[in-house]
Amino acid sequence: MVPAATQFVWGVLLAGQGVLLAVLLWRLMPGRHRRPPIAPRAAPRSDTTVSVVLTTLNEAERVGPCLEGLMHQQAPLLEVLVVDSNSTDGTRELVATAAARDARIRLLTDPPLPPGWVGKVWALEAGLREAQGEWVLGIDADTVPRPGLIGAVVDAADRDGYGVVSFSPQFVEQTSAERLVQPAMLTTLVYRCGAVGVRQPPPNRVLANGQCFLARRDVLLQHGGYAAVRESFSDDVTLARFLAARGIHVGFLDGSALIAVRAYTSLGQMWREWGRSFDLKDATPVWQRWLDVLLVWAVQGAPFPLLVVLGVHAWRGAELSMMFWIAIGINGGAFALRLYMLWALRGSYDTRGLPYWSSWLADIAAAARLTWSTLRTPRIWRGRVFIPSTLSS
Repeated sequence: MVPAATQFVWGVLLAGQGVLLAVLLWRLMPGRHRRPPIAPRAAPRSDTTVSVVLTTLNEAERVGPCLEGLMHQQAPLLEVLVVDSNSTDGTRELVATAAARDARIRLLTDPPLPPGWVGKVWALEAGLREAQGEWVLGIDADTVPRPGLIGAVVDAADRDGYGVVSFSPQFVEQTSAERLVQPAMLTTLVYRCGAVGVRQPPPNRVLANGQCFLARRDVLLQHGGYAAVRESFSDDVTLARFLAARGIHVGFLDGSALIAVRAYTSLGQMWREWGRSFDLKDATPVWQRWLDVLLVWAVQGAPFPLLVVLGVHAWRGAELSMMFWIAIGINGGAFALRLYMLWALRGSYDTRGLPYWSSWLADIAAAARLTWSTLRTPRIWRGRVFIPSTLSS
């Protein structure tokens, strides 16, 4: 006979888990009407202009395919501003070679980093100050633009009246270990922010991707450029939420047919580099961050282990109470939703295989990484030390 106190505790925990599962279902419901992946634009477009801003710091091993993809873009691409932070690995030479082939490419050097600015954000600000296009498209060096990208992103922005819109990529060339863990981490983002391609989420749930981030230049300038997010390690989401809260129509769409990304070279690098920012602490209030951590544990990390425990409990011939069946229903439903997410996100990966389809096994690891990231404040990003403005004065 289970003690009454134990039953009460389990009842409270199951009630909380059920409420969080309901919150998740409500959050994901708009995804039923999400837009399909944005298709590339085949023809050039001459009624507007786009300045690409590409920030680099020792990106010689990755920037070549990115530049090659940009050189194959048609109008409305006006210019590609490569803002380099004094690379020493041959990045500048690669960019200079590309610039000799395509006059639209310009190599710039960002001014000395002021205190209180994250290096990448400062480089984006420097690029914005030089940009001449009606639109500014931030691109990361690890992104490979596919033909028709530039026209397609502007078409998508015009179609829905976005002042700012970013695009999720397709992840390519991942190792088996990455394909086991990274989809679990990506799922936490969807669980915390909602589905990609919905019309207009609340400002505090807006998601963004700085690897392909399009904004009207006048919108950025009217709102102070990147100064509002100068201390952010998740500047893309922080900026998108900052602008959404000020009435700018902000979107996040599926760009898996437009851009390919090989962001990290190994599981270890992905775990360290992405893990330090994917908690979105710079864009999210403390209470919301911890509520999201609780939600991820309750509806992503815990269901499968609990189902195993409940299965063992039944296999041993123990009495199956009403609470047992409620627990089976809640956790079985959460796990079924997790399996559905694998199907929904499959287009975000060029290669899937057994590691991808088994990535729910890494859900506890993803929840733990989210918790650890939420507890810590990053100070180094790809070798550059960040000095907060509060420490520099």
